[in-house]
Amino acid sequence: MQKEFEKFKDSTIFEGMTSIRALLSARDSGSNDRKILEILYDTSRSSKIAKELRFLTRIGERDSFSVTGLTAAELAELTLGNTHGGIIARCSNRTILDLATESRSIEKNGFYVLMEGIEDPYNFGYALRSLYACGATGIILPERNWMSAAGVVARSSAGASELFPIYQSSTETALSVFKALNYKIVCADIDTENLLPDTDLSLPLLLIVGGEKRGISRSVLDQADTVVKIPYGRDFRGALSAASATTILAYEILRQNR
Repeated sequence: MQKEFEKFKDSTIFEGMTSIRALLSARDSGSNDRKILEILYDTSRSSKIAKELRFLTRIGERDSFSVTGLTAAELAELTLGNTHGGIIARCSNRTILDLATESRSIEKNGFYVLMEGIEDPYNFGYALRSLYACGATGIILPERNWMSAAGVVARSSAGASELFPIYQSSTETALSVFKALNYKIVCADIDTENLLPDTDLSLPLLLIVGGEKRGISRSVLDQADTVVKIPYGRDFRGALSAASATTILAYEILRQNR
């Protein structure tokens, strides 16, 4: 656990080709400014990953990063899991945009998501994966967030975390910015009669997602245009995981705006 904690604090090691391909796609699209500094691979797997190594060597010549072999033990010291397939990337940090100063980049008819209080980087990554698949435009995060554990989040989000524009903002500032842009503010809470499938979720829309333990504060709920609840199939007062709830909410928004 201590090994994981240390790497969660500051993780810019991206594990596996799914994360690395997302980094390359983000570079090509301009969605963020993170750079690959070095590719490291397990030399005992060289023959199995020869195609990937040729591809990355070619890209490295273009983007000025090296491709270096390590022993399996040396690679294990840098990684959290064993699903990296023998290839990892050491990367720079990325710029997280400040919403207050970059509000002009917000799309006029977008689907943005403000995420606060998610206490696990894997749950955070799973939620980002669903949001990307459902067409969310961008993500708003508080100052303290799991993007410091970028490699872990990239792995759990299947690279989606690198493909989003990500902004940093207090909740109050985000509400002010999006209200000024005539966005509908939508929160989910169990104490409402508004059922998700029966609620108008047309764009532009800011969805606010809270963590399982603390949820969304009353002051934020009071400022929402709409508060909805996910209908259950039986009497159950428990909260869904943040990732599960986010997936259901995002898919309904996708369904209504296709």
